[in-house]
Amino acid sequence: MRYRIRWIFAVVIVLPLLLAACGGRSADDGTSTAPATVVQVPGTDVNRITLTPEAAARIDIRTAPVRAEAGAGHRTVIPYAAVLYSPSGQAWTYVNEKSLTFVRYRIAIDRIEGRHAILSSGPSPGTKVATVGVSELFGTETDVGE
Repeated sequence: MRYRIRWIFAVVIVLPLLLAACGGRSADDGTSTAPATVVQVPGTDVNRITLTPEAAARIDIRTAPVRAEAGAGHRTVIPYAAVLYSPSGQAWTYVNEKSLTFVRYRIAIDRIEGRHAILSSGPSPGTKVATVGVSELFGTETDVGE
């Protein structure tokens, strides 16, 4: 009889506590906002990605300016970390259009020198390009991963 009272106590007191603990909000309850919005750029096959401040902090997004190469020609230089190769082998970089907004931009690489890519075509000097979080931007744009 004593054991039966303990089991009844456990069912009546402990079970509701366990069920209440399971009744919390889930991450997918519709109240959370997406970490990024992705909108196709009209007339192109690329998308404009706008990150939330939280998403940008989470992936530690960083940028660097495109700079003009000293010497002959009109070549530009970007950090090699800003270069992304698509599955087809095409070289791209993500241009930072405005705060937390990025667009993939096709580039042509003349050569790689250490940590820098010398471009034969690409964004104008002074334009900011993503150097950290590049693969996350690509995954967001192409809907790869979570």
